[in-house]
Amino acid sequence: MTQTIEIPAPDAPETPSSRVPGRWGVTWHGVRTVAALELRQRVRSTRWLVALVAWVVVVGAITLLLFGALDSLIGTGGTGTTRDQRGPVLFAAVTFLVLGLGLLVTPTLASTSVNGDRNAGTLATLQVTLLSPAEIALGKLLAAWTASCAFLAVSVPFLAIATGAGPTPWWSLVRVVALIAALLVAVCGVGLGMSALVARSAGSSVLTFVVVAAVTFIAPILFGVSYAAVTSDETVRVYGMPSSWDGSADVRCEWSDGVRSVAHTERTWWLLGVNPFVVVADGAGTSATPGAGDNDPLAALRDTVRQVRAGAQGQVDECWMGDGEFVPATSTAPVWPWGLGVNLLLGAAGYVVAVRRLSIPQRSLPRGTRVA
Repeated sequence: MTQTIEIPAPDAPETPSSRVPGRWGVTWHGVRTVAALELRQRVRSTRWLVALVAWVVVVGAITLLLFGALDSLIGTGGTGTTRDQRGPVLFAAVTFLVLGLGLLVTPTLASTSVNGDRNAGTLATLQVTLLSPAEIALGKLLAAWTASCAFLAVSVPFLAIATGAGPTPWWSLVRVVALIAALLVAVCGVGLGMSALVARSAGSSVLTFVVVAAVTFIAPILFGVSYAAVTSDETVRVYGMPSSWDGSADVRCEWSDGVRSVAHTERTWWLLGVNPFVVVADGAGTSATPGAGDNDPLAALRDTVRQVRAGAQGQVDECWMGDGEFVPATSTAPVWPWGLGVNLLLGAAGYVVAVRRLSIPQRSLPRGTRVA
């Protein structure tokens, strides 16, 4: 008598192709696939290449014009201009130019990533694959950031020219490029979130520009508007001319107590700290010595914001003689980590919104949205 025993077949090993990731599942293969598709589409677009060429022409022309103007002032003996001043001024001008243009160009690169594909009917093709929503969003974010960094990369030679024109340390060039790249990825995250949230590409671009304008312009305006609200009359120490001064020149200032209007800017300094230009100026590290901002615009902006962060601290300078004994309160704590952190949080929030909007099945879609 023969007995047949059935042996169950072993389970097939799990492969990456058979695994269905969740919403937040991320693999490098999936992110690279989406990013490569996005970058191929951008390379085929002539508008992106034209914009890149125009960027090089504008940045290069302005850099050379500034270099020539400052050099001519030195050659003709212009007042207040030395070779030590030319380098820091040129470096600050080119840095702010590259950052400003980057904040204008980057929103257009990221704010059409999702709704542009949805309107073209290609987004649904990605969503029905084994790619997770996090992989699709991260791939699109990586592609937009790479495209924006291409504009930054072609600007590095002009930043190097500005660095070599004066006593600006070379590590400042590295720090400036790193900070600008970090700010650009934050803007890309905001644009990605807006493109997933709004059906029309024009609307997502406008909303991305609004967020960029909020941290760049609106926040400093709010700081100025709120200046009166944080100002009050208080009894402080005043360093000024003695009460018995008869107008003679051989007199020294002295300390006294008095009631003055004091602005507690230590309560509202963060409105300036989120500004991208303040972040780059504070983190550039061009002049480590406090008070060196007379020849360095970046250091001047850094010292001003740090002094605003410190506040008045109960002292007022009213000495007309300028004997240098009064030392204004200045905070030595860096401001750029705070500002960069807020910008990156905004970008992370945009990424989270994009992942949630790319998840399927989607409960509700805007009216007139094309699915496939």
